[in-house]
Amino acid sequence: MSITGKRLTLIAMCMALSMAALDDTVVTVALPNLQLSLGMSVAGLQWVLTAYLLPIACLVLPAGTLGDLYGRRRVFLIGLIGFVGGSILAGLAVSGAMVVAGRMVQGIGAAALLPTSLAILSDAFPNPKERTKAIGIWSGVSGLALIVGPAIGGILVDTLGWRSIFFLNLPLGMLTFWLTCRAVSAGHRHSMSKKHSKPLDWPGMIFSTVMLASFVILLTGGGDGAAGNHALLFGLGLGLLSLGSAVAFVVVEIYSACPMLPLGMLRQAAFTTAIATNALLFFMLVSLLFLLSLFLQQVQGYSAAATGLRFLPLNGAFILASILSGYASAKLGWRTAITSGFLIAGLGVLSLAQIQPNTPYGDMLWQLMVVGFGIGFTLSPLTAVGMDSAPTAHSGIAAALLNTSTRLGGALGIAVQGSVLTQGLGHHLARSLAAWGLSSTAQQAIVAEALGHGATRPDRLAGYLPPTISIETLEQTIHRAFVSGMHSVMWVAAIALLLGAAASFTWIKTERVSETHPYASSSIGPP
Repeated sequence: MSITGKRLTLIAMCMALSMAALDDTVVTVALPNLQLSLGMSVAGLQWVLTAYLLPIACLVLPAGTLGDLYGRRRVFLIGLIGFVGGSILAGLAVSGAMVVAGRMVQGIGAAALLPTSLAILSDAFPNPKERTKAIGIWSGVSGLALIVGPAIGGILVDTLGWRSIFFLNLPLGMLTFWLTCRAVSAGHRHSMSKKHSKPLDWPGMIFSTVMLASFVILLTGGGDGAAGNHALLFGLGLGLLSLGSAVAFVVVEIYSACPMLPLGMLRQAAFTTAIATNALLFFMLVSLLFLLSLFLQQVQGYSAAATGLRFLPLNGAFILASILSGYASAKLGWRTAITSGFLIAGLGVLSLAQIQPNTPYGDMLWQLMVVGFGIGFTLSPLTAVGMDSAPTAHSGIAAALLNTSTRLGGALGIAVQGSVLTQGLGHHLARSLAAWGLSSTAQQAIVAEALGHGATRPDRLAGYLPPTISIETLEQTIHRAFVSGMHSVMWVAAIALLLGAAASFTWIKTERVSETHPYASSSIGPP
């Protein structure tokens, strides 16, 4: 391939990954506007994020295999079309369900983009030194997209409305499509012929997708629309479906000639620990961004743009720690670096459990920076352990599993932490309303409004209040209830991080990594 072709390929792959990475975070600051515009509940907002993360977690592994079988450019372009199509559907949405559907289509497209873009880059740069530089740029651009996502999203929402964050992908996607068609060879296949390449493990893919989807739906509250015994039966059915699919998946992978996931890889304690703790890290991170975006806008009254800018110190600390983590791993060893990062992030999250509705942003600034530093200090060496612990022949699967654990951890974080938030908010608010002597009808209406729309329209509840209770008092009470639920979320997140620290200290090897090791240098992008 010519130098121009290589450069165009690198630009196209970076643009594709940037779009996928932006949609991990850019939507977060638009959630309050979506809630107000489309009348979505907190559970609905959870699904706006989960619907994007879940397909990636389920499909990134089979997407890589499809690229090997049918051509990476072909699968990449199909994924790009799906991603842009999902963006248009979400941008045109007139209901919350339509936004969720668009996000799900986006996630399916992103699942095809992530593994194939890396594979296309590896093919375009066969020289090891050139390939290392190209992948470093690719990873760095995606990390930058994750970092500036909330700020970009906030500016777009405040100036052009929430639909603009989805329509932005249309011109970017068209340019990426054109560059890919021009620069990437259409006839590429895996180095092995199609006849001898690894076939797609359809049973494994189906059972793993059903297992993960039913489990996340169960945690998100898929049966909330039902009542009484119906909700219980629905939840029980989802649990049994997830458990049965998990058993079937394990059986299929044990007896499959070409398993999607070679289960023998999980016998490596360090590798399994890296996958599990990586999921814990993003379990905390994605739910934290979700929660703080709602807090800063609905409780403290910041605009979407101002909220996005207030995430920058966290992201700046993340970058600094990512740079330092490579050197720390070389001097102290992976176990020390990873355990320290988890502890730092855990202590930062615990400190956030002390904030109140009127806490000045300046008082939260150092706490956000501590959290960001801990995450950045952990992520690079954790990725290195996952890749180093996997057999060389399965390095591609190892990278895909790390990517899967990232998205699955985020999806589970939104599901679990969103449920913790709503339970805490509802319980605290109901207790306050009962102390005012309101009727049960009034209490139920106010709690339902708070869970559905936060405190965005408290004036609609004026008819339920006695003359002694003002709308402003009700609004402040809802804010305090939100913060009470948020404190519970912070404790759950901190416990997850401390569990990550304990697991890393116990099962990750202590050897120091050489500074020349390919994973010793930091990488702020996704695995």
